[in-house]
Amino acid sequence: MGRYLNLGNAGFQAIRRGRYVDKTKMISYVNSTLGTKEKLTCVSRPRRFGKSFTAQMLCAYYDKSCDSRELFQGLEIAQTEEFLQYLNKFNVIYLDVTWFISTVEKIEDTVKYLQREVVRELRDAFPDMTGEERSLPIALSDISDAADSRFIIIIDEWDALFRETRDQIELQKEYLQLLRGIFKSSLTDKMIEAAYMTGILPIKKYGTQSALTDFQEYTMIQPKFLAEYVGFTEKEVRSLCQEYKLDFDEAKKWYDGYSFSRVHSVYSPNSIMQAVKNGEFGDYWTETETYESLKYYIDMNLDGLQEAIVAMLGGMRYGINTRTFQNDMLSIKSRDDVLTLLIHLGYLAYDSEEKEVYIPNQEVADEFKNAVEYSGWAGISDALRASERLLKATLECDAKTVASELDKAHMENASILTYNDENALSCVITIVYYAAKSDYTLIREFPTGKGFADIVFLPRRKVNKPALLVELKWNQSAAGALAQIKNREYTGALRDYTGQLLLVGINYDKSRKKHECIIEKYATVQSCGTIPAKSI
Repeated sequence: MGRYLNLGNAGFQAIRRGRYVDKTKMISYVNSTLGTKEKLTCVSRPRRFGKSFTAQMLCAYYDKSCDSRELFQGLEIAQTEEFLQYLNKFNVIYLDVTWFISTVEKIEDTVKYLQREVVRELRDAFPDMTGEERSLPIALSDISDAADSRFIIIIDEWDALFRETRDQIELQKEYLQLLRGIFKSSLTDKMIEAAYMTGILPIKKYGTQSALTDFQEYTMIQPKFLAEYVGFTEKEVRSLCQEYKLDFDEAKKWYDGYSFSRVHSVYSPNSIMQAVKNGEFGDYWTETETYESLKYYIDMNLDGLQEAIVAMLGGMRYGINTRTFQNDMLSIKSRDDVLTLLIHLGYLAYDSEEKEVYIPNQEVADEFKNAVEYSGWAGISDALRASERLLKATLECDAKTVASELDKAHMENASILTYNDENALSCVITIVYYAAKSDYTLIREFPTGKGFADIVFLPRRKVNKPALLVELKWNQSAAGALAQIKNREYTGALRDYTGQLLLVGINYDKSRKKHECIIEKYATVQSCGTIPAKSI
């Protein structure tokens, strides 16, 4: 066993000793590509989404220097017909690009260092089959000629060099030339049985348009039939919550939200496992990345980016064109480029059918909140900080304070939000009630018996607070908003709710540029969501 050639299965052994969610069925997909024209696979995922775990799993399965049969027993791949056909049958080269970056003396020598180290190990393993060449592609070709053997190459964090040496264009070109020599040459089929690369960004538009186009790509925008391997599925999370006695609804609030056409509910895997380990939910995102990386991009504020971010913090979605993004961190020219990058980084989720982006869950929303608060967005920052005060005023039926806080939030954010209709008002309401997200589930404009409420705040389980039913009016009256609530049958989200209820009517007077608010308290909601005739 070597450092790069045939590492063995120690990495996957360590994974199996911990709490492991079975993702081995993905091996069947890689098996189906062996020796075909589809044998080159690139999977891009954000940090914390299990890229290295998958790479180590593949090493353990294919590496001919070890026996991994027992390691895979009881897992899904072991139940397939091809399990033994390919198990431990190949020479595997594993390259962790971050390792080479961190161990080379001068980062500009990374590509030369990588080739020198791997070729040296190949020469030790195949002493009669390689000369003194320093080129990795030529060494692989020589070995394939002499031994009639093809390699499986696994590259983890393949794009790390592009992310960490953003301005060193010549180094990036040298790196691309190496990859082309291995994966885009007339000798590739002779040398390579399969390749599996992981990264954060897609590869299709790096450098020249012809670079590495033979790879089959699976991204956060188009994961295709590998969607269930992006993170944890709802079934997997339910099982973990049941096994470790965690509240599934809380897990969903904190870590769900990534959705694809084939799998509609995907969870952040690292955060789920941290919650399992610690026995509690919270922000685990910051353990692997800080809000500064997010702050850097949203501070660009390209063509209305701030307005888009604030709208999404308010629970709304935003239309986007992902095709303009060039798949690197330097060629950022528009709001859509930033938003697309944030999809790949995991900060935003993408609805491929509606072509819209949104903040996926509470954990990521808190990262946006932190970034905004320290980004000089004074009005929004103040509104977020004041949200505890506004929620307290609402629960105390202090309508005057609520109206005053809304006036302040509107005035301080007039330059960011176009405040001209009920949608904009709804967005501001959600921002100023941000603190409610910890105890409430927010439902916007849900269908009801004779109409809909603009915003409903339903208390989470074990939260002893009243539900809030908020009706918004634009240039009308708060009294009219309350009357509208009472004249409707609010079923839907309130169908099974029988607790205390606050009716909150809010109107914005455009001519006076003032908000007015009326709050009424009800003891309970009757069955099927009917609002009682009298308040208490």
